[in-house]
Amino acid sequence: MSEKFITIKEVALNNNCPECFSKDGLRLTFKQKFLDTKFYKSITADVSHSIACKTCNSTIYPVQWTDDIERVFEYHQRAFEPKKASTYLKKLSWIAILFIAVVIAGIVFTVLYAKL
Repeated sequence: MSEKFITIKEVALNNNCPECFSKDGLRLTFKQKFLDTKFYKSITADVSHSIACKTCNSTIYPVQWTDDIERVFEYHQRAFEPKKASTYLKKLSWIAILFIAVVIAGIVFTVLYAKL
């Protein structure tokens, strides 16, 4: 089973970086969890976020956030709409479901035919 996070939205922030004090390097990224197995693909409701500075290549953790960064983050978090959680069945799943249905139908037919 493959689990990965897909970037849904990336926003450039106009705040000063707490590490290098650059005003044009902060990026807020929202990611959503994606599962991929032999039987299905699924987008889950799990959403993660991170703030990183592209100028100094550092991750800005919530402990380091200033009040301005926190306000901007809360604004973007309210404006962010994640993709709906969904599941897509692959061909192998449909074959398994069809096989089970045929086996059950065969058993029922055999039982009913034997009673006659």
